Amino acid sequence: MAKKDKKEIRIARREDWKTEPMPEKRETFVLRRSFDEKEMNALRSGHIPQTMDDRWFMYMEGTSLWAHRSWTGCCIYRVDFKEDGGHSVTVNRDPEQYGCTDIEEDAETLNGLLDAWIRSAR
Repeated sequence: MAKKDKKEIRIARREDWKTEPMPEKRETFVLRRSFDEKEMNALRSGHIPQTMDDRWFMYMEGTSLWAHRSWTGCCIYRVDFKEDGGHSVTVNRDPEQYGCTDIEEDAETLNGLLDAWIRSAR
């Protein structure tokens, strides 16, 4: 019986990429969404860009997920996961680093990114 090749999982760490701190200009909102253990494990693995088209670097420290733009290192999102599903999101509002100013658009973008990262880790 042939062995199934398993995808090597490398856990992303802050030191793996150029990162900038979250600026003073920021806003917070609550992301109401649940994640099962498999999805959280995928997010804990993080995401290291593999090509120039891959625009995000993501890693977790403790219960916080950090999402940075890969080209600039600017921190755009920090998600502090809560067990009750009301996750606290801090979003960059420095107009020189990030142009979005709409919470609903940020929630939609962030949900899409989280879904993509979870799928890519499978």
